[in-house]
Amino acid sequence: MKVKIFDESHEKDLENDINDFLDSEINVIDIKYQVAIMYDNREQIYCYSAMIIYE
Repeated sequence: MKVKIFDESHEKDLENDINDFLDSEINVIDIKYQVAIMYDNREQIYCYSAMIIYE
């Protein structure tokens, strides 16, 4: 069993990275997804991440 971690600041970038990874010959066991938001008094900063557990 292995894991692959993805972390992007835009959801479309995360989607593209995951889709590229899933094009390979792997057996996906599970995918965990998370969104974190931070506000720094000027703007909101988003962090989109996913962990793929695979064999």
